[in-house]
Amino acid sequence: MNLTSDRIRSIGWASVLVVCGAMTVGLTLRVNAVKSQVHDTEKRIVWVKRDIDFLETEFQTRSNQQALRDLNDLEFGYKAPTAGQYIEGERQLAALGVPAGPGAPSPIRYANAEMPADASSDGAKGEGGSLLAMVSPVAGATAAAMAEAPKNRGEARDPEREAIARDAAALGKRLARIEVAEAAQQ
Repeated sequence: MNLTSDRIRSIGWASVLVVCGAMTVGLTLRVNAVKSQVHDTEKRIVWVKRDIDFLETEFQTRSNQQALRDLNDLEFGYKAPTAGQYIEGERQLAALGVPAGPGAPSPIRYANAEMPADASSDGAKGEGGSLLAMVSPVAGATAAAMAEAPKNRGEARDPEREAIARDAAALGKRLARIEVAEAAQQ
């Protein structure tokens, strides 16, 4: 009989553990459901706050428009354009134009990027395009002439400037070469 009471006791404990496990699972599911509802409610609160902000902005905008309309009616008297004030096309717009009177300034002209035929025959196009054909406002000479001037004068040589120019010319070669640090140490 002692063996059966131990067995009944162990079955009782097992059943208590199963009931506790089932209650834990049920409680966990309920907690997750409440968390989901809280999350949905928070999302709705955010949407309502955005709607409130939108409506406040809309209200302020419309009240400002009303105040501006009242100010316009009292002070300025501006009116919205009517259908008769619109232009039907380019011809009607051109008919509104007036020829320039005496003493009127000349129309604004824009620079043209194309090189004239005589400028491209002197070789400026091959040496760098239209940039070298530009004229310096200070010196009054073209950029090509200014670049050639130090080459023509013997006294304009500067050894430091020539070293910098040589280093700049060799920079492409140095950047193209790949040196491995381990190979340099061996």
